[in-house]
Amino acid sequence: MQVVYEDNQIIVVIKPHNMPSQEDASNDEDLLSLVKKYVKEKYNKQGNVFIGLVHRLDRPTGGLMVFARNSKSAARLSKQMQDGEFKKVYYCVVEGRIKYNSQRLENFLKKDEKRNIVTIAPRLEDGTKRAELIYKCLEKSDRRSLLEVEILTGRSHQIRVQLANIGYPLFGDKKYGKSVQKGNLALWAGRLEFAHPVTKQKMKFVAEPDISATPWNEFNVEKYFLR
Repeated sequence: MQVVYEDNQIIVVIKPHNMPSQEDASNDEDLLSLVKKYVKEKYNKQGNVFIGLVHRLDRPTGGLMVFARNSKSAARLSKQMQDGEFKKVYYCVVEGRIKYNSQRLENFLKKDEKRNIVTIAPRLEDGTKRAELIYKCLEKSDRRSLLEVEILTGRSHQIRVQLANIGYPLFGDKKYGKSVQKGNLALWAGRLEFAHPVTKQKMKFVAEPDISATPWNEFNVEKYFLR
């Protein structure tokens, strides 16, 4: 876990690929527990440490997450998310040279909790949730495309399912793309923007993926994180 920023209200960290955001049935080490441990040890806190889980990243996804250090900040950040004032931008590499350089995708998704699989479903089917994103193609290689994706709804597996649905599964996605590639899923939460829960100051955090790793090294990724 890498700490990017911290004060007495929030803490921003980078979640490694393949780590749960919070404790799950696997009992593997999770990010929420690591943040609690970090704060407890650094500030010599006694008893239980409150850390508010404001948003989640799917287990295979790496990148930026913000946690609240008290309940008031957690509530204020959650409200920003509900009001659409909390911006999350992802970067991903998909298989294939994408046809449209920019597109808004809207689908209705349904999750099978037992199998942990999300599918595109008819709008009127029970249990569906609307999912919307906007992608922009940044670069194309001979066989892949680098995309910047802003999600307008926070649905489980949303980016993976919606892009696979139009024929461009993510690199390393064995669940929705039937990938045989070795390496991490090429999905990275690279930018967070929100107002500080107390000072109201505009906060912006940027973190790039491992640009030396496949398939990120097929593109000039670094320049997109200098903005």
